[in-house]
Amino acid sequence: MSEPNLTEEKNAFDPHASSLQGEVQQEVLDELYAIRGSIDNFDAQLVYLLAERFKATQRVGHLKATHQLPASDPNREKAQIERLRRLAHEAHLDPEFAEKFMNFIISEVIRHHQHISNNHRGPGIDA
Repeated sequence: MSEPNLTEEKNAFDPHASSLQGEVQQEVLDELYAIRGSIDNFDAQLVYLLAERFKATQRVGHLKATHQLPASDPNREKAQIERLRRLAHEAHLDPEFAEKFMNFIISEVIRHHQHISNNHRGPGIDA
């Protein structure tokens, strides 16, 4: 997995951007910045993990297209959602949120698989 270029990110992102400057005590802001710094790191990790996940799903999409398999696999999708709901519960994350997040990812993966399948058939060939 590629690591983020923190030099470029630091130049483009102000980790202390806040509407609260001048409104609260500096020690409160300092603590807020420290916590937000952790959140920013988690967000960066999520982006890179999602990129790796989508690289893997692209390979699945090409395999499905090559073998003329459907873009969607409802049984797999259902099992994944149930699995992530259990993991979310164990991690003390709202299972409803985890399900919504996974449904969004699945819909994007299916969209990508349909695109790959359409391109695999070539122009002018009807589905």
